[in-house]
Amino acid sequence: MSGRARLTLCAGAATLMASCALLPLVAEPTWLLELVPLVAVQSGVGAAARRVPLGRPLTMGAQALVTVMLLTLVFARQQAVIGLVPGPDSLRHLADLLQQGSEDVSKYAIPAPLTDGIRLMLIGGVLLVGLLVDTLAVTFRSAAPAGLPLLALYSVAAGLSDGAADWLWFLVAAAGYLMLLLAEGRDRLAQWGRVFGGAPRSPGSPEPSAATPVRTGRRIGAVALGVALVVPLALPAMQGGLLDAAGAGVGAGNRHGGTISAVNPLVSLRDSLNTDDDRQVLSLRTSASDTSDLYLRIVSLDDFDGTTWKPARRHIVAVPHLFPTPVGLAPDVKRSTVRTTITAADWYAQDWLPMPYPPSGVKVSGRWRYEPVGMTLVGDHGQNTRGETYQVTSLEVQPTAEQLASAPRPPAALRREYTKVPSALPKVVARTAKEVTAGATSHYEEAVRLQDYFAVNGGFQYDTRVQVGRGPGAIANFLKKKQGFCVHFSFAMAAMARTLGIPARVAVGFAPGTPQADGTIAVNQRDAHAWPELYFQGVGWTRFEPTPTRGTTPSYTQSDAPGGSSLPDEVLPPKNEASASSAPVSPGNGCTPRLRKLMVCDSPSAAAAPSSDNGGPGPWWYALAGLVALTLLGVPLSPLLWRVRIRSLRLGAHARTEEGARAHTLAVWQELTDSAWDHGIPQDESLTPRKAAARIVRLGRLDPAAGAAAHRVADAVEQVLYAPRPRPAAGAAADVRRVTGALRGAVSTRTRLRAVLLPRSAVRVLWAASGRWSSLRGWVAAARPARRRPSQQEG
Repeated sequence: MSGRARLTLCAGAATLMASCALLPLVAEPTWLLELVPLVAVQSGVGAAARRVPLGRPLTMGAQALVTVMLLTLVFARQQAVIGLVPGPDSLRHLADLLQQGSEDVSKYAIPAPLTDGIRLMLIGGVLLVGLLVDTLAVTFRSAAPAGLPLLALYSVAAGLSDGAADWLWFLVAAAGYLMLLLAEGRDRLAQWGRVFGGAPRSPGSPEPSAATPVRTGRRIGAVALGVALVVPLALPAMQGGLLDAAGAGVGAGNRHGGTISAVNPLVSLRDSLNTDDDRQVLSLRTSASDTSDLYLRIVSLDDFDGTTWKPARRHIVAVPHLFPTPVGLAPDVKRSTVRTTITAADWYAQDWLPMPYPPSGVKVSGRWRYEPVGMTLVGDHGQNTRGETYQVTSLEVQPTAEQLASAPRPPAALRREYTKVPSALPKVVARTAKEVTAGATSHYEEAVRLQDYFAVNGGFQYDTRVQVGRGPGAIANFLKKKQGFCVHFSFAMAAMARTLGIPARVAVGFAPGTPQADGTIAVNQRDAHAWPELYFQGVGWTRFEPTPTRGTTPSYTQSDAPGGSSLPDEVLPPKNEASASSAPVSPGNGCTPRLRKLMVCDSPSAAAAPSSDNGGPGPWWYALAGLVALTLLGVPLSPLLWRVRIRSLRLGAHARTEEGARAHTLAVWQELTDSAWDHGIPQDESLTPRKAAARIVRLGRLDPAAGAAAHRVADAVEQVLYAPRPRPAAGAAADVRRVTGALRGAVSTRTRLRAVLLPRSAVRVLWAASGRWSSLRGWVAAARPARRRPSQQEG
């Protein structure tokens, strides 16, 4: 097998090995089986084009055309001409599939179902990477840069996956890249012939093996691969999400302490609420007699920057056997102990441990750490909830409205930290909070009025598809549009509470699930929820529910306490939203604010909520736009790139043989004449090298030093062409660079720019393509059997 063929096989294999990192992203691996023959055909076309041989641009074009035809055959056969040739209808169908794939990517959690759109994204993306790898490694014989598209492919997969087996996929991808490098190194060594062994050989000792450098390269590659595998193990884990495996990361500290941080859960929440695949996330059994308040809390967001809420950086410690009493909870507040057993789904990989709040103890296996301020557990070094079963002991705190209304002033340090409002927050937020709570006599009464403003009498509607923008004006836009989902309601109420001097934060987790016939409670993706927690001294962090038609309204906000929302017992809301059997009332049929508070009204957008529209193009569209931008930049710059490549080849190192020195001298002369052509001095093939050099010196107005350099190159060429025993001179490449610099300095700026961006000598690409096409036609004609001519009959 030739070195070029071996390199082609290794390039295709490296692409397929790197694409294995995408396997955890989808539920079915069948797409990889479809991909193997497609990559084989793509690589085979490249090998055939190089065998003809075609020029590099034509080779790339042939592979790109075949790639489009392969995608058309697999995904748009019915819309294509004779099932293979792409046309307007097939291209339109492929574009529709890409759009569907981008929607599916944002809609489904990992592992996602293998829809046609996701399948096209996977196969098309890998084929694009395969084309780049084959072009760089085989066509241009530069295997090292081919690692960039392989790295991009692996990085996309690793960034989206849950990290359960990242080391395995990294090992497979790195082995493929290492194999590609070794194949290129072997091919380059073979072109040199016998390898110089280095140290002198003593008499009788065996001759140095040509495989010695190859073995050295293998050792270096193995050491590099080992370092790449070992180093990540010593670094903090940085994967997972807040609600699903596609979320952004959480960093955990080391075994004896550290810090944690996380990101805004807005995207994960919206995707979970909009998903069509409402899979079960958790299953739990509990000793609580009333499950309507059994919220499962994941993390609290207490850092408010005016734009969004996010967890502050906190110190983490080992998980205590018994958790301390929650901050601010006084002994006279009624409470009961609840024991809950929770089982996470096999696909649900969450860095934070969902638990009822406030927890007083937890039994869980694995590497978990405890964050004391939020009373949460976070996985350490890749630990997550996938398939975990754990037991949580928690407190069901039952404060009365009177206790909340008479709560004393919080400690100064706590009030200082949890009432901070950035100056960038629009003034309308604080102004609206004062208008809504005008006349309230306590912070509790202000909190209840804020809750009722959003959930009952403010005219707000629940809608998971609404867009309120980003930045400091997002909350102001939400207050103006009065449409949003739980994130908007909780963010807005917590921000408004802080402007009133009430310590506030936002909790993220799951609303109460749906009771099952076997006594368990099922928590699904659409139960993902966010709610505000306000602090009252003597009670601690207290849940409120401003989101209409979601969750349950806390009982301590429904009493006849001062400022409370007095609701008679006969119209209290059902214990669990999912179990309410009453028929929904449409907004147009007498849906009063009180009935909306009781969650018996349909949201105007309820029917549209399952359809996923995340308010903008998905990440794949950004990647596609980037590819188009690179193409638009690459086409105009292709003459420049080709000229730089040719110049480096001509003026680069040459073989250490006499024949190699001759070829190098002729290439250097070709570069000199092409440089002169680029700067406005056309070539004259009828002149001898000496006369051609004199012509370049005269028309280029070269200085004496540059002129002497041009004549030295011409003398070297004449030696190679005409001398009986040619002796190629050294330093010809430096002389050409000196002449080129002098030519550049003697012309106008316009000519200089044209020589760089649109060099005239780039037309040689077309000449070479035309010549090879003619050769191909001649080869095909010669391969045809000669037609027999009918014999002439004798007269």
